[in-house]
Amino acid sequence: MNRIINRLKLIFVAVFATLSLGFTVYHVGWVWPEKECEAQGDWWDWRTRTCARPVLISDITGRVIDTPEAREAAKADAERRKLAQAAAK
Repeated sequence: MNRIINRLKLIFVAVFATLSLGFTVYHVGWVWPEKECEAQGDWWDWRTRTCARPVLISDITGRVIDTPEAREAAKADAERRKLAQAAAK
């Protein structure tokens, strides 16, 4: 009977240690970088663990923003991002 209890104790300790290590790896590898990335206002891709900055379509296509409301909104967003980056540093 004593051997069975010792064996079960070792099995439970091994399962606990494995689960603890798994949760730690998950938090260090995915959760903490995601929170840091999203705090900067960027996009987080959990599959590739990539932190990416959103790009305006007008930057890709070279089109000019032709409506004054959209132009002001883009300028305000760019200024907000610049201030957020400066505050993060």
